[in-house]
This record gives sequence, C-alpha cells and structure tokens, in this order.
Amino acid sequence: MILQVPVARYIPTNAYFYIDEDTKHGFLIDPGAEPDKLLEIVKERGFQLEKILLTHGHFDHIGAVNDLQQALKIPVLMQKNGRSYAKNPVWNLSAQTDEPITLEDVTYLADNTDIVLEANPDFRLHMIPVPGHTTDGCMYYNLRDHVAFVGDSIFAGSYGRTDMPGGDTETLLKSIVREIFSLPDSTALLSGHSGATTVAAEKVRDWYQGIAAE
Repeated sequence: MILQVPVARYIPTNAYFYIDEDTKHGFLIDPGAEPDKLLEIVKERGFQLEKILLTHGHFDHIGAVNDLQQALKIPVLMQKNGRSYAKNPVWNLSAQTDEPITLEDVTYLADNTDIVLEANPDFRLHMIPVPGHTTDGCMYYNLRDHVAFVGDSIFAGSYGRTDMPGGDTETLLKSIVREIFSLPDSTALLSGHSGATTVAAEKVRDWYQGIAAE
C-alpha cells in the first residue's frame, strides 16, 4: 500500500508511506514536515514503521526526521553523499529559514542497496542513485509494484532544479535518462512536488524530446 501525505512547513512536499498490507510494517519516505500529523497517521492506521528513507537531503524532505526518529526509534537512511546535506544547513537549505536542521543519526547507503522489510523479506526497495538535483539524489524502486519514489529528480512534466548546492543540470538529465527512463514504461513515478506520472508519460514530454534529439 502507498499512502501519499502532503506536508508543509515552508514548501508543500509529498511524504509517502510504503506499507506491506499483510504485516502493516513498512517505510516512510521523505517526511519533510508536520511530524505530529505523520505520527497520528501511524497510530490511526496501526502502521509499524521500520525505517525512514530519504531521496535527498533538502530541508523540505528532512524537516520532520529528528522528531520522528526520537518518537519511533528507527533508522534513517540516505545515499552516501547525503552527509554533506545532513550535517550542513547551508547545503540542505534550512539555513534560509528560522529553523536550521542537522541530522546526526543517519545510515549512509552504498548505491544499489536493497532495503528489506524485516517483517517480510519479500517486501523491499532498491536504492538507485539519481544525482543532479543534489549530489545525494536517489530513488527507491520496487519492480513488483511498478513504482519508484523519485524525490525531486523528475516531476510530472519537468525535472528538478539544479541551481542549489551540489546541483548540476547535465548530471541530472543524464541520470534521468540512464536510471529512470531505463525502468519499464509502466513504472509509476512518485515525486516530492507533483502528482504521479509514469516513465512512458515523461518520455514524450517536450523537455525530454529536446534532449533525445541532441
């Protein structure tokens, strides 16, 4: 089961619960804000969260992490380059707000790591690096469910900004083509700031057709 929850402190962001319906155990992806709202959902639905997964280290994706980790006592995982963002409010952009954020207790993942649910080892996500929006950008992919949680790498009809620390347009576009567009066309792409789309839908967008023609 996938539950999309809009959360906002400064910027509206999609947080996602990815839950095994048989055990009600699962993962929370990109809890950017409103920890009390997310905890209430956990309580009401009877979810047992095993891990928090981050697609990248910007403040609007990590804003609720410290409160949730304190309440739930679960690991926080992000791509190995995430240390630059977790430890530095300038890089994670929270220095621009009145609430600078640092994350202390983080597990940094090697590329192409499988994140396996302890309650059901058949329920898992595969972490694939998608740098360019940030140096630590990644997606979490499940072949069985035909879904990828893509953060801010790609949206419905556009792709992520690259004018912030660690961003690079050429790197992002190459990452999208190499990693995201190599997934099956039917794969649902669930992003941080747009509605759902698919690989097939994004391959025919004007922004990509211009790249493909080069």
